[in-house]
Amino acid sequence: MIAERIKFLRELNKFTQSDLARKLGITRSSVNAWEMGISVPSTQYIVELANLFEVSTDYLLCLDTTSTLKVNGLDEEDIECVNSLIYHLKKKNRN
Repeated sequence: MIAERIKFLRELNKFTQSDLARKLGITRSSVNAWEMGISVPSTQYIVELANLFEVSTDYLLCLDTTSTLKVNGLDEEDIECVNSLIYHLKKKNRN
Protein backbone atom coordinates (compact mmCIF):
# COMPACT_ATOMS: atom_id res chain seq x y z
CA MET A 1 0.00 0.00 0.00
CA ILE A 2 1.30 3.43 -0.93
CA ALA A 3 0.68 4.79 2.58
CA GLU A 4 3.05 2.26 4.11
CA ARG A 5 5.64 2.76 1.38
CA ILE A 6 5.70 6.56 1.90
CA LYS A 7 6.10 6.17 5.65
CA PHE A 8 8.82 3.53 5.21
CA LEU A 9 10.81 5.68 2.79
CA ARG A 10 10.36 8.80 4.92
CA GLU A 11 11.64 7.04 8.03
CA LEU A 12 14.44 5.34 6.08
CA ASN A 13 15.63 8.80 5.03
CA LYS A 14 15.27 10.06 8.62
CA PHE A 15 12.69 12.72 7.69
CA THR A 16 9.93 13.81 10.00
CA GLN A 17 6.53 14.39 8.45
CA SER A 18 7.29 18.12 8.73
CA ASP A 19 10.63 17.65 6.94
CA LEU A 20 8.96 15.83 4.06
CA ALA A 21 6.15 18.38 3.87
CA ARG A 22 8.67 21.23 3.72
CA LYS A 23 10.63 19.53 0.92
CA LEU A 24 7.41 19.11 -1.08
CA GLY A 25 5.92 22.51 -0.25
CA ILE A 26 2.82 21.05 1.40
CA THR A 27 1.42 20.81 4.92
CA ARG A 28 2.44 18.19 7.48
CA SER A 29 -1.21 17.16 7.73
CA SER A 30 -1.16 16.25 4.03
CA VAL A 31 1.80 13.91 4.60
CA ASN A 32 0.03 12.48 7.65
CA ALA A 33 -3.14 11.88 5.60
CA TRP A 34 -1.09 10.02 2.96
CA GLU A 35 0.57 7.84 5.58
CA MET A 36 -2.73 7.04 7.26
CA GLY A 37 -4.35 6.13 3.95
CA ILE A 38 -6.92 8.92 4.25
CA SER A 39 -5.81 10.42 0.95
CA VAL A 40 -3.28 9.65 -1.77
CA PRO A 41 -0.76 11.97 -3.36
CA SER A 42 -1.56 13.48 -6.74
CA THR A 43 0.42 12.35 -9.75
CA GLN A 44 2.69 15.39 -9.35
CA TYR A 45 3.58 14.41 -5.78
CA ILE A 46 4.05 10.74 -6.66
CA VAL A 47 6.70 11.82 -9.17
CA GLU A 48 8.27 14.24 -6.67
CA LEU A 49 8.34 11.56 -3.95
CA ALA A 50 9.92 9.05 -6.34
CA ASN A 51 12.61 11.56 -7.28
CA LEU A 52 13.22 12.60 -3.67
CA PHE A 53 13.55 9.02 -2.42
CA GLU A 54 15.32 7.85 -5.60
CA VAL A 55 12.86 5.04 -6.33
CA SER A 56 10.61 4.36 -9.30
CA THR A 57 7.00 5.47 -9.31
CA ASP A 58 6.07 1.79 -9.75
CA TYR A 59 7.90 0.94 -6.53
CA LEU A 60 6.21 3.82 -4.71
CA LEU A 61 2.80 2.67 -5.96
CA CYS A 62 3.57 -0.95 -5.00
CA LEU A 63 3.32 -2.08 -8.62
CA ASP A 64 6.85 -3.43 -8.62
CA THR A 65 8.71 -5.07 -5.76
CA THR A 66 12.09 -4.17 -7.16
CA SER A 67 13.84 -0.91 -6.51
CA THR A 68 16.71 0.88 -8.12
CA LEU A 69 19.82 1.57 -6.16
CA LYS A 70 21.79 4.55 -7.39
CA VAL A 71 25.51 4.09 -6.91
CA ASN A 72 26.63 7.56 -7.98
CA GLY A 73 29.64 8.62 -5.92
CA LEU A 74 30.69 5.07 -5.08
CA ASP A 75 33.88 3.57 -6.43
CA GLU A 76 34.08 0.10 -7.97
CA GLU A 77 35.08 -1.52 -4.67
CA ASP A 78 32.07 0.01 -2.90
CA ILE A 79 29.72 -1.13 -5.66
CA GLU A 80 31.14 -4.64 -5.47
CA CYS A 81 30.57 -4.63 -1.70
CA VAL A 82 26.93 -3.53 -2.13
CA ASN A 83 26.35 -6.20 -4.76
CA SER A 84 27.88 -8.85 -2.49
CA LEU A 85 25.60 -7.83 0.36
CA ILE A 86 22.52 -7.99 -1.87
CA TYR A 87 23.55 -11.43 -3.13
CA HIS A 88 24.12 -12.63 0.46
CA LEU A 89 20.70 -11.39 1.63
CA LYS A 90 18.89 -12.96 -1.33
CA LYS A 91 20.63 -16.27 -0.76
CA LYS A 92 19.84 -16.14 2.98
CA ASN A 93 16.15 -15.42 2.32
CA ARG A 94 15.84 -18.32 -0.13
CA ASN A 95 16.85 -20.84 2.55
